[in-house]
Amino acid sequence: MFRTALRNVLAHKARLLMTMLAVLLGVAFVVGTLVFTDTVGNAYKERYLTTLRNVSVQVTPPFDEKTGEPGTVGEDTLRRLQRLPGVASVTGSVEGFAAVAAKDGRPLGEDNVAMAGNYFPQADGKDNRHPLTTGRAPSGPDEVLVDTSTADQGGYQVGDTVRLAIDGPVLHKKLVGIVRTDNASGSGGTAVFFDNATAQKLLLKRGQYDGFSLKAERGASEQRLAAEARDLLPKDFDISTGAQLREQQRAAAAEGAKGLGQVLLVFAAIALFVGVFVIGNTFTMLVTQRSQEVALMRAVGAERRQVTRSVLIEAALLGLSAGAAGFLLGIGVAMALRQLFASTESGVPDGPLVVAPGTVLVSFLVGVVVTMLAAYLPARRAAAVPPVAAMSALHTPPPARSLRRRNAVGVALIMIGVLGVVFAASSGELGRTIVLFPSALLLIGIIVVTPALSGPAIALAGPLLRRFGVPGTLAARGARRNPRRTASTASALMIGLSMVTGLTVVAVSATTSLYQRAENIVTADFEISSRKADYLPALVHDALAKSTAVTSSSPQRRSTVRTGRNEVDLTGVDARSIGDLLDPSFASGSLAALGAGGGKNLLIDTTTADNYGWTMGQRVPVVYGDGSRDTLRIGGIYHNDDFLPTTMMPLATLQPHLKEIQDTSVLVHTKDGDGETVRRSLQRALDQNPLIQLRSTDDLADSAGGGAITLLLNMLYALLAMAVVIAVLGVVNTLAMSVFERTREIGMLRAVGLQPEQTKRMIHLESVLISLFGALLGISAGIFLGWASGRMASGSIQGYEMVIPWGRIAVALAGAALVGVVAGLWPARRAARLNVLTALKAD
Repeated sequence: MFRTALRNVLAHKARLLMTMLAVLLGVAFVVGTLVFTDTVGNAYKERYLTTLRNVSVQVTPPFDEKTGEPGTVGEDTLRRLQRLPGVASVTGSVEGFAAVAAKDGRPLGEDNVAMAGNYFPQADGKDNRHPLTTGRAPSGPDEVLVDTSTADQGGYQVGDTVRLAIDGPVLHKKLVGIVRTDNASGSGGTAVFFDNATAQKLLLKRGQYDGFSLKAERGASEQRLAAEARDLLPKDFDISTGAQLREQQRAAAAEGAKGLGQVLLVFAAIALFVGVFVIGNTFTMLVTQRSQEVALMRAVGAERRQVTRSVLIEAALLGLSAGAAGFLLGIGVAMALRQLFASTESGVPDGPLVVAPGTVLVSFLVGVVVTMLAAYLPARRAAAVPPVAAMSALHTPPPARSLRRRNAVGVALIMIGVLGVVFAASSGELGRTIVLFPSALLLIGIIVVTPALSGPAIALAGPLLRRFGVPGTLAARGARRNPRRTASTASALMIGLSMVTGLTVVAVSATTSLYQRAENIVTADFEISSRKADYLPALVHDALAKSTAVTSSSPQRRSTVRTGRNEVDLTGVDARSIGDLLDPSFASGSLAALGAGGGKNLLIDTTTADNYGWTMGQRVPVVYGDGSRDTLRIGGIYHNDDFLPTTMMPLATLQPHLKEIQDTSVLVHTKDGDGETVRRSLQRALDQNPLIQLRSTDDLADSAGGGAITLLLNMLYALLAMAVVIAVLGVVNTLAMSVFERTREIGMLRAVGLQPEQTKRMIHLESVLISLFGALLGISAGIFLGWASGRMASGSIQGYEMVIPWGRIAVALAGAALVGVVAGLWPARRAARLNVLTALKAD
């Protein structure tokens, strides 16, 4: 039986190639995920090992509860640590924030890390944390280093002048060197380094550090050095050995890579699940074609289990071959995944590919197990064929009862799935934990009843197919000939498109709601704020107000006041211009109230009203920060929104009580909108300060999550593409097998006048029909699952409303039709080139 299985594999190489490709792609995705996960974990480990290579003990002062900022420690502690026995060197750390502009003035890395630090040379004049790649160390307050990533982004070379800002005006520093660092490189962020004294002055205080790194002498114990440091320093200092730090970082890296790997493996599992349909289809058709051969084997003494074993051995051999090829292709998938994440500036570090021995074993195990599982039912069917019936070529269709039973099971699964999904959609947090199970039942139910749905679907397409004449009529009959096979082929495509459609519905709905809210509420063209999440000096608004491009503007200045036992933040705005800049949706009152009531009216959002129990028209006594008392009247209550302050009052009333004039942000309306030319004009008015960011309504929506959702959706599309490709292979495989089965029929059609071009058209139409059938099932299921997912997400996405992306759905349908055309190319060409006489003699 083993020789028989081997002969069958070798005899049907072309037929099994497409099946092998389906298994191969699924295995490749699994292997690529495992290799990518191991590679990322190793790269993070190597990064931290490099960073901590010269760290034997790390000393960190306690958090300063009074200032709410990390603690600092002085030079005296540095000198005391340097005198400890066994210490080779002590490095003082100073870290902070510095926004950097490119050489042409544009801000760099606005949505990423903008770090600054000190260059702390040791006895050899080098800082091992930041190795120089070119140039020299800074030696004065007007000199600076940047890392390689910042130099590349900004177009800087040694000798250029770097524009940067820390918490105020633009600073100009001479670039004297470029260093290699792992703190910001590869993530789209920036890093600049000053000499030690300048860094302390700009980022902390003179003579202060935010921590120390101790390097032990050769042979000295890290644990002993850490114990001596603990004896020297106050008990609230955090002291860790280098080994502890490296283990912590290694565990964190492994955990992060593991989480990413689990997500990727879900998509790999989807691809393999789709592949099961392709494999099952192929083996079903192969077994059917070899029914006489199987019957002959039974007649000469082969037992049923031997026939089953023969087919399973054939599947195992195919799985072994696919596993080996999938392993090699998986290496390429891992490289592609690494490039994909690098292009998104996700901060994933680069490093050599890591192929663990277990990954090799998994590739073969997955290939063999998946293929054998998919071939098991066809193998059982082969063994169950009565020898006499098979040798007589009496191929009877499945009894109606079995289809009725299958349909009943499918309908039951669909009903349970739909009810479960609806329940999950209305159950809040509970629904998110249980929704996957009923969703899976729903999809399985659709797969089960797809044979019953294929007939009516093809009948509905009949009038359209008849426009293509005889080829269209024959294509419909061909698709209807074996509803199980048509259903199985369409189901493979349905699974991939249901996932794509569901994700698209949720993502498009979320982003559309987000961008519409931003556009409707923020009528200003730009919001100007600080990248440091700090306050803007009042001169920023003054500079903007003087700009000829600005037609109206308003600062937003905040102050905390006491009202009874509570404290509340009040935001002062320009009562005259705020109506041009914001358009809140009011539950009661209006923005006009800010200009009435002698400047004593206060507008609040619904959340604030609920929290404090305030109602429209209520008078609220307040105590300002300078001790002055006042009484404000609630002049309006608007619906809360992330794009709005929680309170608004006339700036003229609030400003006299402010100790320091600072703005949380500035809103401006320009005469020429929010175009790039206007943006550059405003940046020039602000001295192209990289600390200051200008955001349009689209930028605000992006920063609120719109950009991240779009990026995530594109990445998910790329990951699901593998499942769609496997589904396409299934269509090709099914049609190729169908052409082989219908060789004699096609010969007869050719003999009675069907032309080669008509034969091609018949196969193409059948392919398109199957693809569109699967696409419509997937899109319908995806819209429903997208609705349910959106209902569950609506609690965390403000203003969420379901939007069906008809344009993208049309593209998906057009893509499915194109898939049908492409998938039918080879089978159609093969059918058209059949020799009529040879085809007529075929069994």
